[in-house]
Amino acid sequence: MKVLKFGGTSVGSVKYINNVISILKSNAIDKSVVVVSAIGGITDKLLHAGKLAIDKDENYKDVFLNIKDIHTQLVKELIPVENEAIILAIENKLEKLNSLLEGLYLLNELTPKISDKLVSFGELISSYVITEVLKARDLDAVEKNSQELIITNSNHGNAEVIQEETKENIKKYFKSLNNKVTILPGFVAKSNSGEETTLGRGGSDYTAALIAATLKVEVLEIWTDVSGMYTANPKLVKQATPIDQLSFQEAMELSHFGAKVLYPPTVQPVLDANIPILIKNTMQPNDKVTKIFDVSEVSIKNPVRGITHINDIALLTLQGSGMVGIPGFSKRLFETLAQERINVIFITQASSEHTICFGIDYKDADTAQTVIDKTFEYEIALKKIEPILVETELSIIALIGDNMKNYQGISGRMFSTLGKNNINVRAIAQGASERNISAVINESDVKKAINALHERFFEVQTKQLNVFVVGVGNVGERLVDQIEQQHNFLKQKLKIDVRIVGMANSRKMVFNETGIDLEDWPSSFDFAEQSNLERFFNRVLELNLRNSIFVDITADEKVSEWYAPYLRHSISVVACNKIACSGPYSTYKNLHDLAINFNTSFLYETNVGAGLPVINTLNNLVASGDKVTSIEAVLSGSLNFVFNHFSDHTNFHDTVKRAQFEGYTEPDPRIDLSGIDVARKILILARENGGEMEIDDIENKSFLTKANLESYSLDDFYDSLKEDETHFQEMYASAKANNAQLKYVAEFKNGKAMVGLREIPEGHPFYNLEGKDNIVMFYTERYPEQPLIVKGAGAGADVTASGLFADIIKIGNK
Repeated sequence: MKVLKFGGTSVGSVKYINNVISILKSNAIDKSVVVVSAIGGITDKLLHAGKLAIDKDENYKDVFLNIKDIHTQLVKELIPVENEAIILAIENKLEKLNSLLEGLYLLNELTPKISDKLVSFGELISSYVITEVLKARDLDAVEKNSQELIITNSNHGNAEVIQEETKENIKKYFKSLNNKVTILPGFVAKSNSGEETTLGRGGSDYTAALIAATLKVEVLEIWTDVSGMYTANPKLVKQATPIDQLSFQEAMELSHFGAKVLYPPTVQPVLDANIPILIKNTMQPNDKVTKIFDVSEVSIKNPVRGITHINDIALLTLQGSGMVGIPGFSKRLFETLAQERINVIFITQASSEHTICFGIDYKDADTAQTVIDKTFEYEIALKKIEPILVETELSIIALIGDNMKNYQGISGRMFSTLGKNNINVRAIAQGASERNISAVINESDVKKAINALHERFFEVQTKQLNVFVVGVGNVGERLVDQIEQQHNFLKQKLKIDVRIVGMANSRKMVFNETGIDLEDWPSSFDFAEQSNLERFFNRVLELNLRNSIFVDITADEKVSEWYAPYLRHSISVVACNKIACSGPYSTYKNLHDLAINFNTSFLYETNVGAGLPVINTLNNLVASGDKVTSIEAVLSGSLNFVFNHFSDHTNFHDTVKRAQFEGYTEPDPRIDLSGIDVARKILILARENGGEMEIDDIENKSFLTKANLESYSLDDFYDSLKEDETHFQEMYASAKANNAQLKYVAEFKNGKAMVGLREIPEGHPFYNLEGKDNIVMFYTERYPEQPLIVKGAGAGADVTASGLFADIIKIGNK
């Protein structure tokens, strides 16, 4: 014999009831006891009708008719012919419901006793309908009213079962029963004085567990709308998977902390009788199941079995120096709550005894605050303790697992993961058994917290990076292409899943929480909203995704002003925009301090050498204890391109135009040719080497004429280049006469920095620098004569994009 329980969703439609019938037919060899809930949604409708009735709202009649229609329509569809007697029986049962509602309308009072009678109609009618359908399908079925078997006290709304009498009734009834299938309504019972009662939340599960434990059946099957209990809520965590097996204790912990498949009291009767529980999916009967059984039989691989949460928590704190060393405060506190029937979900107390912190349902918060302040009125008046502090909009998250106690570092990994994702922990509780590690966090952080923890403890160490890109121009397009091209490689080889969740250009911005389709991302902008930096930032915060990275691919000062807010929310920043790092030193330092304080990353390798690892090399030298004595560099790929292509056979104007056209200069080439771009780069390197310098400290020896420098527009600038062609040809002729190459050089030495055009003699490492290449020479105590050289392409969309991509991957590997 086995006991099967079907929830409201499982009997909520013709399709699902047909599934139930198929399941029962497949079990026809053995006798089955079937406990059913009310048809999905009916209990809520019954309570709603009752509320309308006591409020003198005649709309309760419409709700009643809706309840009637749902049941009669089910019968008509499930039993198309010869259903008149069944429909008449349902109408007779519902007439009693109608009379009860009419009475409530007249009396306008819904007592717990009447409420029990009201909601019991759902299960009583459901069990009748299911029984008649089974009979019509030639199954040997009989209905038994659970109210005749389960006896309780008179605590209406959550009655306690009188165990001995109930067990005797169950044994006596089933001893002589020969039917293959027995249908019982769950949730309902009667008191020993004959009044209708209910078993409270999870009552149908409890009914099934009582029957199973009393009859000592082989297994209790709980049929619901999901395939077992999951490692996390699959509605919040897409990667969540069913758990094959759990101990009774683990199942109770998971159920208590928000897993809706079971309710904790359900487990206790079968735990005592050591009867396994199977959680099955009515909609997918052949899916995997979760088996809950004795802990000694469970084969444990992962010490963490599940991650769960409870929302709508209020955190209350009783504190004061007058509590220290004084017995009785805890007793008085929790007695006060017990008297008001307020359930305490979470408790923690510091060893100093200065503070007691506990979590309750937020609906009880006002009552709790009032009665606790009243209880401790005298101590509060004497300022021995403070009035109770109440915080709301909180949730409890918990790691669950019997075997966590045998593994070191579980708590550390949990709180490290939360910290890295800017999730503030308000309170912590862990029992001596270490089966449950709980933390109180802001409710708005729950989804991010559970996904981050699930990734940390259950996934094949694949780290999901959620990227937000501002600036989808030439470089941005290349970055998107590279991420799309390398996605599978990164996931397989580096265990990094890079998703672009938000994108913005100067006109529009788009978001997709599950990741923008990178194969056709331009179409995302077709109906996108207008771009706005503040709204972009707020949307990133609203999405609140783990491992978020903001990528700036602009040269816009306004964009760089948002780095600090992102970092303060533990959102990493990757930038090719040089403005922040070459602006005031205080800004540069503040951004680095924020990255450290909020345990996040601020990376800007492309600020200096596009895709070249210049900053990374310098940082490694400094971190390893080497001392950099000087830096010499050609840091402008655009200027190197210009002077490598300019000669007495070309003119300077056309060479600059070509460099701009091919994407080697900034949109405004004056930034490159004025030397300010190179000055910013050597300033950044000086700062990375520990120098507290400002841009005005960089000596800039410009090769441009006064007219070039004072041009008021880009067109005016190009006109001035034509007019001053002789000036540029003279520079070229001088270098040629000296058998030298023109290179724009940056130098940092003895705490000073300068940039300017130089004639580089043959044999110098800079002499043969071609095209758009950059070169940086680091002279250090370890490299005093032969410098450490970094050389390669220092401009261009592809290499700049690859530098940004490398920074993103670096964050993923952190």
